[in-house]
Amino acid sequence: MLQQAQQVVNGISGADIVTMAKYIGAGIAMGLGAIGPGIGEGIAAAHTVDAMARQPEMEGALLRTMVIGQAISESTGIYSLLIAIVLIFVAK
Repeated sequence: MLQQAQQVVNGISGADIVTMAKYIGAGIAMGLGAIGPGIGEGIAAAHTVDAMARQPEMEGALLRTMVIGQAISESTGIYSLLIAIVLIFVAK
């Protein structure tokens, strides 16, 4: 059993470690990059619905402002996706 483990360890090359690091880095980039926009968009939607309940006549302006804000917030999630794609396909 110990010999088999030793063979596996000896069979790991530097390229394998780089590949592993690429995938872990891409996963971390997407994980951390998606948390912020998700929380921010949820809070924005919750406050918009609360404001619409208080002032129904402002629904159009509130909805428009919320959608613009969420689009801007989502751009950080898209940037993290691009970084993850670069890490997976471009990094060597």
